[in-house]
Amino acid sequence: MTTLSWRASWPIARRDLHANFRGLRLLFICLFLGVGTLAAIGSLTSEITGELSARGQTLLGGDVEVAMTQREASSSEKAELRGLGRLSETIRMRAMAQRSDASTDGPAAVLTELKGVDAAYPLYGKLVLRQGALTGQLKANEVVIGQSLVDRLGVQQGGRLRFGGAEFTVRDIIVDEPDRIGEGFTLGPVAITSLEGLRRTGLIQPGSLYESKYRIKLRPGEDARQVRNALEERHPSAGWEFKDRDRAAPGANRFFERMGQFLSLIGLSALLIAGIGVSNGVSSYLTLKRSSIATLKVLGATSADIERIYLLQIGAVTLLAVGCGLAMGALLPAVVVSRAGDILPIRPGISIHPLPLATSAAYGMLIALIFTLPPLARARTEPAAALFRALVERGRRADWRSLTGSAGSAIAVVLLALGTAREPLFSAVVLGATAAVLLLLLGIGWGVRRAAAGLPRARRPLLRLAIANLYRPGSQTPALVIALGLALTLFVTLAGVQTSLNAEIQRTVPDRAPNQFVLDVPYEQEARFRDLVEAEAPGAQLNIVPALRGTIVAYGGQSVADLKDLPEGAWFLRGERGVTYSATLPEGSDLVEGEWWPRDYQGPPLVSLDQEAAYVMGLGLGDTLTVSVLGREIEARIASLRQVNWDTMGFNYIMVFSPNTLQAAPHSLAATITMDKSRDAAVSRALLTAFPSISIIAVGEVIEQVSTLLRQMSSAIIAAASVAILAGIAVLIGAIAASRQARSYDSVIMKILGATRLQILGAQALEYLLLAAVLALVSLSLGMLAAWFVIAQVFEFGWAPDWTVVLATLAAGGLLTLGIGLLGSLPLISVPPSRALRAL
Repeated sequence: MTTLSWRASWPIARRDLHANFRGLRLLFICLFLGVGTLAAIGSLTSEITGELSARGQTLLGGDVEVAMTQREASSSEKAELRGLGRLSETIRMRAMAQRSDASTDGPAAVLTELKGVDAAYPLYGKLVLRQGALTGQLKANEVVIGQSLVDRLGVQQGGRLRFGGAEFTVRDIIVDEPDRIGEGFTLGPVAITSLEGLRRTGLIQPGSLYESKYRIKLRPGEDARQVRNALEERHPSAGWEFKDRDRAAPGANRFFERMGQFLSLIGLSALLIAGIGVSNGVSSYLTLKRSSIATLKVLGATSADIERIYLLQIGAVTLLAVGCGLAMGALLPAVVVSRAGDILPIRPGISIHPLPLATSAAYGMLIALIFTLPPLARARTEPAAALFRALVERGRRADWRSLTGSAGSAIAVVLLALGTAREPLFSAVVLGATAAVLLLLLGIGWGVRRAAAGLPRARRPLLRLAIANLYRPGSQTPALVIALGLALTLFVTLAGVQTSLNAEIQRTVPDRAPNQFVLDVPYEQEARFRDLVEAEAPGAQLNIVPALRGTIVAYGGQSVADLKDLPEGAWFLRGERGVTYSATLPEGSDLVEGEWWPRDYQGPPLVSLDQEAAYVMGLGLGDTLTVSVLGREIEARIASLRQVNWDTMGFNYIMVFSPNTLQAAPHSLAATITMDKSRDAAVSRALLTAFPSISIIAVGEVIEQVSTLLRQMSSAIIAAASVAILAGIAVLIGAIAASRQARSYDSVIMKILGATRLQILGAQALEYLLLAAVLALVSLSLGMLAAWFVIAQVFEFGWAPDWTVVLATLAAGGLLTLGIGLLGSLPLISVPPSRALRAL
């Protein structure tokens, strides 16, 4: 018997596909969603990370950066750095900007990030102002300011501002600060003056909190990473922080890596879920074509002919779906960037990224192959007579060749995922977890079918029919269980993530938060500060603590610099952190282990450590911790462990030292003031008049910033998760479509026997409700586990779901899936029996 060639098979496939394209719409939708999601995620991530990498020198302000807190580099240290290339020095600190014209509308003072720069600044890029790039050095009495400071203080170009003890003229308004991202998080708008201008303010005092940065423009051909490593080796304990152009904005990189983890989870899950929809869509399509396939076989078509004809049809739709998905993935990042506004720390351009698009296309083709081969194999291998009896007789299982092809494609997907992932272990966990969920749901589906077959016959006709539908020949119970289970699990996951994020937002607003943080209070003027606050706000609650900065350089006998990778959760080992000392247990902390030192303790240095930090570092009572403060290394013994209540909005320090350890070091004080809100303005004016060098942070503004960020993140998560939910709904629709012919046959027989439409719908509703009831606990468990992983492990937020909302969402999801199932059944029961029987 002659077998048709691929070229000869195509005209038959094309004509048949043209007439029945709607049968493959589900295949198209599922692949389009999956490929489009992955392509968009890959393109957007490549765009942002590529921009961060390409602009590394500009974002950092140099090839290598050395930073230190509360001090400037010595003459010998500067000479060493100058020997490496061209050097630029900046000093950055928080300072209050005050209007000289009190009649101007708006607040009298605003917290700013004041930066002093030298004549070499910027080494890369340009400081762009309204009137063009900055030319020449700023004068000692000139300042350029950000637009947000203009908006808040109502000052314009040529206006006057006071910082500390000096007045400045606003020379121009900043349009683009080239190293803005490299500076990290800021609490206020930026203002830039010269180093001489910064020193005029008198804000730099012993103990003041400021940061000195030294950027180096290396000579051509020098490797920035090697220079940085050499500096780290020569100065392992100088209290210096190092960056190079390859990691110019580590905070931004960590954020996008974390968000990339979540988006990759969504993309991989959506694509695998879409694969189930592909299988259902192909099965449904081949079921519709059952008579055509049987007729072709009767007329002499070989199994190879059938395989080629329908593989060409499915392949054509797959290519179209993948192509449309790639187009969406290439164009969607432009929409995201334009809609994101200032949410993104950079404004990347838009370009085509071949690698993520090619990877997404490969995923789509492989997923289509995995889930297409088994149903196509059944159509290829079953005899014509068996195809005509398919409504009342189970077909053959897929042959070994199709199973081998699917397994090979699955292995290729795993290898592709691990080979292209930035974090292969994370991708392996996601793929393994998703596969485990699918296998679990498949096992439950087979278990439900066997259990239903073993149940005694129910007396109620509708219930008896609903149970019979679960195990009768041609039933789609495993497919329905997978579809319903995925849909309900996704609903629960979204509810758990959303309610936990809402709880995180609520935790940023504690029941009793201070009104103001005050920084850089002179140590020797604590009594005057207290008297002034009491005079302006009688009864106000004050909490005053010493404020220093320190870097953990060694713990438990090992140097932090020698660690290849930091322990999981050891964020406090990255650079400098706030440290303090106290004779008594600080507010906001609970002693959980050990004892507090006596008030008059004068022995060797002691430290009280946050218990979570101690757990991460593997430390306990009696172990040692070495901290560099102002360039001096201090080895202290751990005397106690504390539970730090981070949500109190007070001063929460990981490390609290005994007073004799740090009291002699130059430092300032920090204070929180809790008072009646109506006294905020009066207290601010009085404090700024008496202490020009202090900085006042309005707690309400900080809370609003954090809340806004979390709300934006919540919206982004919902938008991303919606893709997976759409894929889950598409799978459900596919499962219903796959059983359409069998249900059509059942409906016709029941209508002939006298059943009403309501009774037919009632039997199907009972079937879906039985499945939903069986799956409720499973979906709740799987969904909450997935939500916990996203919240606690990916984003490292607190896990606090609202169980009422979660359970209500589960119930609503069950009703939604029931509605989708019944809507899919309406066309079947509306068809006259005579027409339906002719179509069978």
